Amino acid sequence: MTVTAAQARPLLVAAGLAAGPAVALGLARFAYALVLPAMRTDLSLSFATAGALNTANAAGYLLGALVAAPLATRLGLRTGYLVGLVVTAAAVLASAGTGSVPVLAVLRLVAGAAGAVALVVGGGLAARAGRDASAGQATRLLAVYFCGGGAGILLSGLTVPPVLAVLGWRGAWVVLGVLAFAALAVAVPAARAVPAEDETAHRSAGGRLPLRPLLPLLVCYGLFGAGYIAYMTFIVAYLRAEGAGSGTVTAFWALLGAAATVAGFLWAPLLARLRAGRGVALVLAVLVLGAGLPLLPGGLPVAIVSAVPFGGAFLTVVTAVTAAARQHLAPRHWTAAIAALTTAFAAGQCVGPVLSGVLSDGPGGVRAGLALGAALLAVAIGVAVLFRDSSPRRS
Repeated sequence: MTVTAAQARPLLVAAGLAAGPAVALGLARFAYALVLPAMRTDLSLSFATAGALNTANAAGYLLGALVAAPLATRLGLRTGYLVGLVVTAAAVLASAGTGSVPVLAVLRLVAGAAGAVALVVGGGLAARAGRDASAGQATRLLAVYFCGGGAGILLSGLTVPPVLAVLGWRGAWVVLGVLAFAALAVAVPAARAVPAEDETAHRSAGGRLPLRPLLPLLVCYGLFGAGYIAYMTFIVAYLRAEGAGSGTVTAFWALLGAAATVAGFLWAPLLARLRAGRGVALVLAVLVLGAGLPLLPGGLPVAIVSAVPFGGAFLTVVTAVTAAARQHLAPRHWTAAIAALTTAFAAGQCVGPVLSGVLSDGPGGVRAGLALGAALLAVAIGVAVLFRDSSPRRS
C-alpha cells in the first residue's frame, strides 16, 4: 500500500510520540518484572510484597488517569505529555537509590501517575495528529503510538538482564532511567509537530463525555487491566522457577517485546474493518491463549512460546479499545475518553497484582496467580461483545 506524504507525516509524529508508551509502559512498568527476582532475593520480598509494589504503581496510574484530562486542559497537551515523561524518568532513575520498600512504593506510585499522564495525553496528541484520517488510517496511527510499549519492552529485555548480572538491580534501574530520559530526544520534536490549532482547540473543548454507551468498554478494559498484569508481573519469576537462566529470560522478554512492537501493524487492517467490540473481543481471545499456555503441561518451552500470542495481543487490546472509543465519539471527547478508559484499566491493575501475588504465595504457587489472570481475561471477552458502536462522529 502506497503511503502519501500527507499520510506519512502523522505516522512519523505518532512514531515519535510512541516514546510515551515506551517509557510509561515498557520501562517504568513492565521492566519491573525483569528486576523483581533480583530485588526479591536482595530485599527478601514475598510475592505479596512484590505484587503490592506493582499495585502502588497501578494506584499511581489510576491517579494519573484521573488528572490527565484536566491537567492537559490546564497546561496544554504538549506540556502535559512532556512533563509526564520527565517525572516518570526521574522516578525510575531514583528507584536505584533506595532499598526501602516504603520509598520504593512511593517511587512506583509517582512513576505510575506521571506515566499515565504521558500515556493518556500522548494518545490524545496521536489521535489529533490524524484528526481527519479514515478509520483505517486512524487505527494505524494508534497502533504506531501504542507499539512504543512493545519497543520499550524489547529495549529493556536486551539491556536489563546483562546489567543485572554485573551491577545488580540498582544498576538496572539506573539504565532504565537513563533510557527513559533519552526517549525525550524523539518525544519533544514529535509533540511540537502536532498542529498548533489542534493543541489549542483542546483547551476550549466542551461537552460532557457520554459514559453510558462506553460502559461495556470500560468494564472490559478494567477486567483486562486486572487480568493481563498477573502475567506481566510474575511470568519472569515463573520462568526462573522453571529453571530459566539469564540468557533465556533475555530471549523471552525480547521475543515478547518484538511481538508487541510488530503486532499493532498486523492487526490494524483487521481492526479497521471490525466494528464495535468485536475487534476487542478477538484480540482478547488471542491474549487468553497466551496467558493460558504457561498453565499447560510442557514447562519452560511452552511458557516461552506464550510470549508470541501474549506479546502479539496485549498492547493491541489498548489500540483496539482506543480505536473503538475514537470511532464512537466526537474529536472533542477523545482525550477525555482515553482518560476514562485508562482509569478503568488502572483500577483493574490495582486489584490484579495483589490478588495474583497472594495466590502465588499460596500452595498453588505462581501458576495460581497466572490462572487468575487468564480467567479474568476470558470474562473480558464476553463483556467486549456487549459494546455497540454508533456511526463515527466528526464534530
